[in-house]
Amino acid sequence: GIEEGEFRDRAYLSLPGHQEELIQAVAETGTPVVVILVGGSAITMQNWLQKVPAILDVWYPGDEGGNAVADVLFGDYNPAGRLPVTFPIDVAQVPLYYNHKPTGRGDDYVNLSGKPLYPFGYGLSYTHFNYSDLQIDKTTINTSESATVSCTITNTGNFNGDEVVQLYIKDEYASVARPIMELKGFQRIHLKKGESKTIIFQVTPDILTMLDKNMNRIIEPGDFRILIGTSSNDIRLRTTVTVE
Repeated sequence: GIEEGEFRDRAYLSLPGHQEELIQAVAETGTPVVVILVGGSAITMQNWLQKVPAILDVWYPGDEGGNAVADVLFGDYNPAGRLPVTFPIDVAQVPLYYNHKPTGRGDDYVNLSGKPLYPFGYGLSYTHFNYSDLQIDKTTINTSESATVSCTITNTGNFNGDEVVQLYIKDEYASVARPIMELKGFQRIHLKKGESKTIIFQVTPDILTMLDKNMNRIIEPGDFRILIGTSSNDIRLRTTVTVE
């Protein structure tokens, strides 16, 4: 029932009609319930989130959507999707996105956190993954060189599953305002329970470039933070590479 699209912006991000009342009424009966969201944009959930044990966002799943949802709900498939947008707690936080530029002020409000409800890159699984053993072959490079970063991912849960390992980079200091972090790569891997795998990312000149004040694409000398995690708000491993 959500109307959305180009030139069809929504002033309210809550579910339309009486859907929130329906969720609360079903939850109050004590019946185990999973809320399935069908739509193409962020949805606010503060009125009912704490009353349900699980939420499945299926976006616009197509003809096989019903079978896909059933596979997830009955445990025949272990989900590993990641949010391509940020979900706010309240519509008053909009616009809210992970790669904003420094604001020079605190991100929190007087009466609300500045953090999102669910950040960019977020997604749960029926299992759990551990990140460890971060390695980098060169901590100092020139503008034409690359560095190799690796880490070990271990499935520490009880189910086989996929993990989406995300690489973010933060330019510590630049001549123009730069995003506080930027997604520069990701790898989706399948691990059996108890299995470990080494993930390798290449920090190349291409992902370190920026546009200067004259709109020229350059690589400025300085420190770049290398951040590896499971979402933009859950960074597990950190290191630094310096460009000379």
